[in-house]
Amino acid sequence: MNTRNLGSLQVSELGFGCMGLSGGHYGPGVDRAEGVRMIRAAHEQGVRFFDTAEVYGPYVNEELVGEALAPVRDQVKIATKFGFAIDGTNGLNSRPENIRRVAEASLRRLRTDHIDLFYQHRVDPNVPIEDVASTVRDLIREGKVLHFGLSEPSARTIRRAHAVQPVSAIQTEYSLIERSVERNGVLDACEELGIGFVPWGPLGQGFLPGTMSVDVQASMDPANDLRASFPRFSPMVMQNNRPVIDFLTRFGAPRGATPAQVSLAWLIARKPWIVPIPGTGNANHLRENIGATQVRLSPEDVQQLETGLAQIEIYGGRMDARQMRQISWDA
Repeated sequence: MNTRNLGSLQVSELGFGCMGLSGGHYGPGVDRAEGVRMIRAAHEQGVRFFDTAEVYGPYVNEELVGEALAPVRDQVKIATKFGFAIDGTNGLNSRPENIRRVAEASLRRLRTDHIDLFYQHRVDPNVPIEDVASTVRDLIREGKVLHFGLSEPSARTIRRAHAVQPVSAIQTEYSLIERSVERNGVLDACEELGIGFVPWGPLGQGFLPGTMSVDVQASMDPANDLRASFPRFSPMVMQNNRPVIDFLTRFGAPRGATPAQVSLAWLIARKPWIVPIPGTGNANHLRENIGATQVRLSPEDVQQLETGLAQIEIYGGRMDARQMRQISWDA
């Protein structure tokens, strides 16, 4: 697999999002042994960039990643995150002392002596971003962290943080059906400052492969699947967005590509510093996703794809109101 740079951090051009393996966010997940097998299968197929977070589980996803990647730790880059208050409130906590506590605990769970990329998971309105950046800068000087990242920040926050400690990567939802970062200045800030971009939800949180039924939300358990309350997965929105899947199917057919592969290949073609991180607990889907790296879209292909999609109205918001409140802060 080809490599790309997120700032000065070199990773595979496609990463692996480990969140869903542990459950609690996109369904019940898989058992520990299967999760280890899935992560190791991704590595065997060329993936060298793995994404996790303290809050996934919580804690158990980092433990899973640590176990799975321990035998090949020197061959991979691991990203994890701090910033949620894991106290039952779903609140935020990026106080410097908490950042340090999370870093030490994450190092133990990941079975490593350094975190390749340490993201602030959500911008904390109660802590100046300069204090966050300076704390991570100190961890970098100590060798415990190698690179600094931000998840779901505004362009203004990116610039403020970058002035204190260079930011290597920004992580925000980005896909063919969620393109806010093209309009709100975030991608422009990344390009201007030489920062990499890591789209989470590159397959529309599971919509873009086209395998979900119209009434899929009825089968989602609110106790372990955040999407149970997301507008995107309501029956009406699912039905209204079906033309997107139909178009991707027609576009991909002559190229030997599935809708999921077209969606990932589009992100890879957008900019050389964009690295999607699709996740899955299914071995066939893993192979399909990695196969997207062999689907090379020309500038003309990208233009044809975007022109076709521009004629289709996209329905449904990203997440529910509670989730959106934590990503709309402009610190």
